[in-house]
Amino acid sequence: MEHEHEHAYDHAHEHTHTHIDEFDELDRAEAEAAHHHHLSHHHSPEEKKRQLNRLSRVIGHLQHVKRMIEEDQDCADVLMQLSATRSALTGLGKEIINEHITHCITHAVQDGDMQAIEEFQKAIEKFC
Repeated sequence: MEHEHEHAYDHAHEHTHTHIDEFDELDRAEAEAAHHHHLSHHHSPEEKKRQLNRLSRVIGHLQHVKRMIEEDQDCADVLMQLSATRSALTGLGKEIINEHITHCITHAVQDGDMQAIEEFQKAIEKFC
């Protein structure tokens, strides 16, 4: 339903332009590709719910670590909880990477959207 609303909005606000030189046409094409990429970047409600649930569990782990530190619990136990939290975050990141490749990057490749692919490569480098 959200996609249909955006699609209708796009058509209602569509403007046509006449460009004089080649540079303006390239700018317009890039802007349209970026706009299309932004609009096509949607995730299934089920996937979002699954990721948000995992994130909520990670937040719960971090809150537990905070309480452990506040209560002067054993440092080894705190480190074990931090390790579990880090593993959970890494797992969530891998899930997001796989979902993004399966949906968004597949569409970017089909559309020839090299900018989206390059941005994702940079994000993976920062994540790893």
